[in-house]
Amino acid sequence: MSNFWLGVGFGLVTASILALATVPLSLQMSVARIPNFAHGEILTVGAYAAYLVNEHISNVYLAAVAAVLAGGAVAFLMNVLLLQPFARRRPKLLILFILTIAASLIIQNLILLFFTGNSLAYKLPASAPHHVGPFLLTGMNLFTIAAAVVVMLAVHVLLKYTKFGKAQRAVADSRELAQVTGINSERIIRITWLLDGLIAGFAGFLLGISSGTLSPTLGQGYLLVIFAAAILGGIGRPYGAMAGALFIGLAMEISALYIPASYKEVVAFGLLILTLLFRPNGIFAAPRAAGAAGATA
Repeated sequence: MSNFWLGVGFGLVTASILALATVPLSLQMSVARIPNFAHGEILTVGAYAAYLVNEHISNVYLAAVAAVLAGGAVAFLMNVLLLQPFARRRPKLLILFILTIAASLIIQNLILLFFTGNSLAYKLPASAPHHVGPFLLTGMNLFTIAAAVVVMLAVHVLLKYTKFGKAQRAVADSRELAQVTGINSERIIRITWLLDGLIAGFAGFLLGISSGTLSPTLGQGYLLVIFAAAILGGIGRPYGAMAGALFIGLAMEISALYIPASYKEVVAFGLLILTLLFRPNGIFAAPRAAGAAGATA
């Protein structure tokens, strides 16, 4: 089997995890307009919650549910208890950004307090590789790809065909105009944060399994790659985030065939820098597009 196709197969798995991490961040930024530096810690919390359940019950599906619920709870509470009280005072964006950094450090140190800094490993049943076309993928790889496809389709249906999705796009376009038309923008923002956490928690579960080991900095170490995919697709553009995640995921894994694997994240950062230099709105966005407007794409 060609090494190239092996790289593409691994790239699809990486892109699936990256899409699950990037799309909720993009949705949250388009609606709440807060750059969330604690997004990586939501992934980490999801990964650790899944680990705890798997250690006591040894059921990967219940572990995934635990990751989803834990991520949703952390994101929802962070918004309600920390960010929204400040946001109502209309502070400078920098202040809200710093608050997310503070939340990141608090969550990271709480994990360190309860789990120490030792690496933890998931105990999962062995999964034999399967030939799927030109790819060689394990059962967990196939589950990861299928789960990402299902979640992305669900996000599409939510945004395009539900009352909440229409309200979410309205708030992203203009919060003031949405309020004039009777939309409770604060409620939409709260639900968006919850949705962000639910999906990000699941992404953390898959990231933990893919990495094989857990550490308190698991999500933070992945954060710049997530931002690279979000910026590549256009900040606040969920569909662009999907495309950006696919592009970054494939680029990272295919490049690992030709350069040391430890440098593959440098590829993502290089693409991030090039995008900021030549297409700051994202390579999938029109030059005039703003982040909020992207939610309607």
